[in-house]
Amino acid sequence: MSQSIDNLFGMHTGALALWQRRTEVLAGNLANADTPGYLARDVDFRAALAAAGDDARLRLSAPTPGQIDTAAQAADTLAYRVPTQPSMDGNTVDAQQEQASFAANGVHYQASLAFITAQVRMLRTAITGGQG
Repeated sequence: MSQSIDNLFGMHTGALALWQRRTEVLAGNLANADTPGYLARDVDFRAALAAAGDDARLRLSAPTPGQIDTAAQAADTLAYRVPTQPSMDGNTVDAQQEQASFAANGVHYQASLAFITAQVRMLRTAITGGQG
């Protein structure tokens, strides 16, 4: 019986890609913290969930039609961050918030990577019969 890699590692293969993309976006925000007029962005997890909802296994259901509008949200998973404090130069990057988000994102990435690593070890043990 053959299993595809996506089924073998569950949602973690897709999650790694999402965490990597978020790392790049947050790094870009931090790099432009002093750029006048720069608008901070972040991954829109609702849009990412809606895009994942296109999979038959993760279908979203609504009791009434139109209750969950996923079509508009799935168009782009990046959204502009709402600034907590306005700045005079129009920059919406809050360096402390970005650094905290960057650190939390790293924890999520490491958790997904640890799960995949554990699955690979389990498979290696099953294949070799614990020898090696």
